[in-house]
Amino acid sequence: MINMPGEYSPTTRHALREAILNPRFYTTDFRAIDRLNVAHMRDEFDWIRNEFEFDYNKKHFVRNEEFLANFDDMPARDLFIEFLERSCTAEFSGCLLYAEMVKHLHDPTLRAIFRCMSRDEGRHAGFLNKTMADLGVEMNLQVLHTRKKYTYFQPKFIFYSVYLSEKIGYARYITIYRHLQHHPQGMIHPIFKWFEKWCNDEYRHGEFFSLLMRSQPDLLRGGNLRWIRFFLLAVYATMYLNDARRAGFYEALGLNWRDYDQRVIRLTNHIATQVFPVTLPVDDPRFFRHLDACVRYDAQIRALEGRNDPIAQVQRARLGAGIAARLLATYRLPPAPTTDANRWKGLEGFPNYPGPGWKQDASLNERVISA
Repeated sequence: MINMPGEYSPTTRHALREAILNPRFYTTDFRAIDRLNVAHMRDEFDWIRNEFEFDYNKKHFVRNEEFLANFDDMPARDLFIEFLERSCTAEFSGCLLYAEMVKHLHDPTLRAIFRCMSRDEGRHAGFLNKTMADLGVEMNLQVLHTRKKYTYFQPKFIFYSVYLSEKIGYARYITIYRHLQHHPQGMIHPIFKWFEKWCNDEYRHGEFFSLLMRSQPDLLRGGNLRWIRFFLLAVYATMYLNDARRAGFYEALGLNWRDYDQRVIRLTNHIATQVFPVTLPVDDPRFFRHLDACVRYDAQIRALEGRNDPIAQVQRARLGAGIAARLLATYRLPPAPTTDANRWKGLEGFPNYPGPGWKQDASLNERVISA
């Protein structure tokens, strides 16, 4: 598809749309973040900075001849393009947010870490956008940068939401990758073969935000526990509703969207115990019962699209209220406390802070990791 000057590709126009379930661009109080004191955990921040600067995936995002195939008749092509668009928008959002952190922060360690994370997210967005270009629907990232609205979040909300976005991104990518390793007939495009090492970037980004939150104990106690539960539910419910709308995409991969989402939520919820004192009670039967009801109500709302008569308006309002009531009921379920027994112990094979003295460890120059 050729776009005339001044026109945007369909994916660019779609990415510019603002909706509750769409990826967003964020801004925050950078001065407040710049005032954070991390000196008491400087050694850990220096260690993770060293991990980022090692750049494990520097040579990973290189396309091969598999990307040159003709995908005009691939299964669920439109849904795959939408998956690429949403993923690219989310990655580019992170790239811009982290780049703004670099501009506004003065701590050299934090600036270096955010610079590396911006590098990673930009690399991911570019890789996804090249795949969309193959399909004739390349996004104009410069237009997104200048035209898409930005949502303001307090710093602590940025930390909660971005931490969860990075960790659930890891869980989503590794779950798809492992499924396709066992069911290669669902490999509708070669990009999924890159997900194993790719998701390590997401996991490492989450490790940094976990460290950042641990360095500010007030973020993890008192009234903030309610905000933690809110963001856990917001991230899980958003994914659940989005993926239910795109069941055909997961079916093309050989996945049942509901089973996939529940596995991703359970894994993310477990990982989150590494830093959050409470998580959501995903093993309570009522938890997914409420989310499934939200999916049914959302499907009924979508069935009313194109209608604007009074009856349809009343039905939409009633169904929207039903979703809100179910989400509130889910939020009010007793949270799951984090204990030594259920706390996430770390990803097998993934580097963890070894303690003081790591700078003298020569083995750090021979690191190879796998998700």
